[in-house]
Amino acid sequence: MSKELIELSNALAQAADRAAASVVAIHTERRGSSSGVVWRRGVIVTSEHALRRDEEIQLTLPNGRIVSATLAGRDPSTDIAVLKCAEADNAVPEFGDVAALKPGSLALVVGRTRASGPVAALGVVSLVAPDRRAWTGASLAPYIRLDVGLQPTAIGGAVIDSHGAAVGLATPRFARVGAIAVPASAINKTTDTLLKKGRIPRGYLGVGLQPVSLPAVLRETLQRNEQTAAIVLEVHPGGPADNAGIVIGDILVSIGGHPITRLEDVQAVLAGDAIGKSLSLQIVRGGSVQERTIVVGERPHGGE
Repeated sequence: MSKELIELSNALAQAADRAAASVVAIHTERRGSSSGVVWRRGVIVTSEHALRRDEEIQLTLPNGRIVSATLAGRDPSTDIAVLKCAEADNAVPEFGDVAALKPGSLALVVGRTRASGPVAALGVVSLVAPDRRAWTGASLAPYIRLDVGLQPTAIGGAVIDSHGAAVGLATPRFARVGAIAVPASAINKTTDTLLKKGRIPRGYLGVGLQPVSLPAVLRETLQRNEQTAAIVLEVHPGGPADNAGIVIGDILVSIGGHPITRLEDVQAVLAGDAIGKSLSLQIVRGGSVQERTIVVGERPHGGE
């Protein structure tokens, strides 16, 4: 093996070892585990979909101790769950410059198993986009896709750059192949809210929607090029849409001036601080275009 490869191998092993000092194993079942990162002292972030239950959560710390943790909250849209554990007072990872990542940049995913200790997987950054909205409605900025073989035990582990600094959390949830690094910006925002409120408030219209094709004559009437909108299949009694006079069969064309071509467009409008705001609705009913105003509500806790 050449001197350069030996040096690279040693550097990668050292980077993984440093990162592992902030990575824990999370086990909620007799067999199997996932990983989490001590993002702040006493606060662990992990993959929401890999956390199988809300109670009786145990961690294996880097020193081998097995301790209990409590759930602060979950956010399925960003695939982030936050745990609290006073004993998890490990040094938090060094955080890297996400803006420096480019396609082809090396990336390491560092996780931990409860029995064998640290695990690592080497890959490359395959795509970096300034912003992309996941199918769950969450905005990931930047969107970092990894070409890496992610074992179940490493899900929720730290993604580190070539300098050994953490740039995100590893999850396969938003990728058909490989994995995604949920960026630190999304993790910090979600963690702050979950620690404060225990949940992420979401905007709510109180309707069930399905994509629908718009006939050419209707597109001409609306003066729009988009070929799809969303048809109302359900109206929740007493909800914002019901109060706005929306009925089953209405076609939702735009919300707040934003064209609706797919369900993700609705989620995008409802993200952030939309709760309590009055938004204009453009609908088609019986072939005629109508305007309505809706006050965005807050999704009931635990509701769909």
